[in-house]
Amino acid sequence: MKKIITGGTIVTAADQYRADLLIENGKITEIGQGIQAEDAEIIDATGKYVFPGGIDPHTHLDMPFNNTVTDDDWESGTIAAAFGGTTTILDFCLTTGKARLLDAVDKWHEKAKDKAVIDYGFHLMIADLTEDTLKQLPEALEIAGINSVKVFLAYAKEFQATDRTLFQAFKVGKEKDAIVMVHCENGSVIDELVEEAKALGHTEPIYHALTRPPQLEGEATKRAIELANLAGAKLYVVHVTCKEAVDEIIRAREKGYQVYGETCPPYLVLDQTALEKPNFEGAKYVWSPPLRPKEHQEVLWNALKAKQLQTIGSDQCSFSFNGKKQLGKEDFSKIPNGGPFIEDRLSVLYSEGVAKGRITLNEFVDMVSTSAAKTFGLFPQKGTIAIGTDADLVLFDPNVERVISAETHHMNVDYNAFEGLKVKGEPVSVFSRGEFVIRDKEFVGKLGRGQYIRREVKKEGKPVITK
Repeated sequence: MKKIITGGTIVTAADQYRADLLIENGKITEIGQGIQAEDAEIIDATGKYVFPGGIDPHTHLDMPFNNTVTDDDWESGTIAAAFGGTTTILDFCLTTGKARLLDAVDKWHEKAKDKAVIDYGFHLMIADLTEDTLKQLPEALEIAGINSVKVFLAYAKEFQATDRTLFQAFKVGKEKDAIVMVHCENGSVIDELVEEAKALGHTEPIYHALTRPPQLEGEATKRAIELANLAGAKLYVVHVTCKEAVDEIIRAREKGYQVYGETCPPYLVLDQTALEKPNFEGAKYVWSPPLRPKEHQEVLWNALKAKQLQTIGSDQCSFSFNGKKQLGKEDFSKIPNGGPFIEDRLSVLYSEGVAKGRITLNEFVDMVSTSAAKTFGLFPQKGTIAIGTDADLVLFDPNVERVISAETHHMNVDYNAFEGLKVKGEPVSVFSRGEFVIRDKEFVGKLGRGQYIRREVKKEGKPVITK
């Protein structure tokens, strides 16, 4: 059915104007004043912003980790994302051992099948590149329609790659024009600090932060930057948290290196003291990299404003407090790392950023949608509002005020990391390819309607040893 959205203020990364939108067959087909179309449903957006649907480049749904599995799967996770104004997510396929890379992709397709209510794509996570998997990787990216590879320099017992594996991934990234995403912390040194802390009898959640100091994020960030530049590859540093890492990214970009950075809402509004809460409440705030002392927040805001960091990912990785977080009750190193953020990404950034004058409306749209679309090969199909683009849209009320709470969120966990935070602005209705997913704050979508979005890589190319 045709739809006309009328009376709203359209906001993209570049523009802001009043106009009507005509939607047909899932696409925007006309933008203008006083649009009319026979048999069209009229949707009044008076007093609201019309944003392109949010693109969350960093989620972990139904993911095995820390001897357990995240509590939000592709049903609850994508429904919560939609309530928060996100219409596309990019999730991480985890490869294991010597298993065929495409088998991991198939497994993630099965997780999403009949559950995802919004569109999605994948990143391919690489833990170890054997001679066999190294041969598989270029073709796997082509066949799967994936143009991004993830490498961990943290989690020595689970995912940590060697520097050689990281450099090999960068070489394939250069060959296929794929971007390599890196979790930048020095996992081996962190493990040493963890063992030292436990030997001294320290078991509380705060030691999760104290054993992962900012210096180890900065060191790993610099290492990844230099190896990426040596290979001539594009580097995307995920969930940047601290001045040490930001400074390395700024220096690299000033040299002309192909380096991009992401941060996440909790690092902008929460700080390390949350892990000091009594009665094990600090475990709610255990994720990696950890929350930092408050002074790092302004560094991150300034880097976003200056476009030294380009995107806001949620790093959704949820574990219930009264469930799986309790695995670390007697040992902070066993607390499952991760938190529930997918639903509040846009609201927190709008309220703390736009409403408080830190960023403009256009910058907000760029951070939550357009930059991710451009970085990961989704633009212009997604990430903007223009004739011919997917009608992924958010009707956003900038005036409503509310308090974030686990009692009202839609994630499958028993706490909210932003509990009690007063925010201004809220998504009211959300469209995915022209169809309502959220209508007047009610879920009206269909399970399994979300489509997999292929992202192309170069079909030919030769590995690069050095620049």
